[in-house]
Amino acid sequence: MTKVEEIILNNIKYRRSIFPVSYIEKQIPNEIILALLECANYAPNHKLTQPWRFTVFKGKGLEKLGNKMADLYKEKTSPESFLQKKYEVTKDKIRRSAAVIAIHIKYSDSIPRWEEIAAVGGAVQNLWLAAKAKGIGGYWSTPNTISEMGPFLNLGE
Repeated sequence: MTKVEEIILNNIKYRRSIFPVSYIEKQIPNEIILALLECANYAPNHKLTQPWRFTVFKGKGLEKLGNKMADLYKEKTSPESFLQKKYEVTKDKIRRSAAVIAIHIKYSDSIPRWEEIAAVGGAVQNLWLAAKAKGIGGYWSTPNTISEMGPFLNLGE
């Protein structure tokens, strides 16, 4: 096995989710984020629809995202179920991040939707593996308020 093959296989086998409690305070340069997104663009997709879309939050954008997600939690949670600690943790875990990448899908309506979803999954896997290669940790999560995020992310239907 060549060294390159070994590196690729190890990145696949040993990639793990890293959660905010384990984050270190280190910025991720824009050039690296662009390189990760470029790797995502090499995912296979039928008819080259490239249905993935990414919104990157850094700096002040992280504060806005954290506030929005916490506020949505508060708005959508009954007063008897609301936990102030969860409200604060929602903001804190985003603020601890050097960057957050929101993943969207734009359906082409020219091919089956499941193929577009699979293509987005492939793009995310490419991004994950590239991040692992660069020594960047992260995790994939869908907030309960995802259906409310469209206007904030400037998404269409």
